[in-house]
Amino acid sequence: MLQAQDVKIKKILYATDLSDNARYVFAYAVSLAVKYSATITILHVVHEIPAFTDSSVASYIDAEVWEQIKKRHLEDARQVLIGKRKEHLAIREVLEQFAEKARSADDASKFNFDEVLVEIGNPVEVILEVAENRNCDIIVMGKTGQGLIEAALMGSTAARVVRRSKKPVLVIRNPD
Repeated sequence: MLQAQDVKIKKILYATDLSDNARYVFAYAVSLAVKYSATITILHVVHEIPAFTDSSVASYIDAEVWEQIKKRHLEDARQVLIGKRKEHLAIREVLEQFAEKARSADDASKFNFDEVLVEIGNPVEVILEVAENRNCDIIVMGKTGQGLIEAALMGSTAARVVRRSKKPVLVIRNPD
């Protein structure tokens, strides 16, 4: 039988969507970190909206016209990417300041942060990849409420992480 003292948690991945519930969920990550003298990696994933693919527009216009449109709007696309990068850096700075505040709290002095990550991509894929690549022992994340139709069609990010993760996942429901 597995005893509580047999559980080794040294690295916690706290995945946040920056929602109102995020601070509530973070309290659980801090509690685990203090109890197990673990470190926390904070991760926020900016969901990348899929761009049109060449095959999806092929049925609307011919390839030559599509290439002209892509060339004409290349500079606009570059500006969008630059905008994403600026947003990406702003989110990282906010998370780093949040981590610094948490570190200065009384209980928080008993644990450390590994790093603050802001990634762009599919949240489920990125969370699983970071947990694996950084050898995290547990993933802590929130579950926000959603409509029945949305849940049935897509499933929540948390539910998909739980289904696919090789690591334990602690999902904290919104207290409301």
